[in-house]
Amino acid sequence: MADLVETYRYIVKTPGVCEGNARIEHTRICVHDVIGLLQNGETVDSVTRQLDGLTRAQAYECLAYYEDHLAEIDYLVARQMAEGEA
Repeated sequence: MADLVETYRYIVKTPGVCEGNARIEHTRICVHDVIGLLQNGETVDSVTRQLDGLTRAQAYECLAYYEDHLAEIDYLVARQMAEGEA
């Protein structure tokens, strides 16, 4: 059986950009930014209105990435929320 390789149409990681975290290609919108908003009660439609240039397809791909990388994204969301409280 061949190993599955994760591929995402819109999501990239680039060293030196957004601390190397997963983000939407050609933007500084990180996956954890999108997921954090969704976890705080926003909808995909409201997130796409708030984050200029984000499409519904990109938002849904953030959800797919999140499902594949729960610990990574949960950590980043928690860190971001803790920084916001400081």
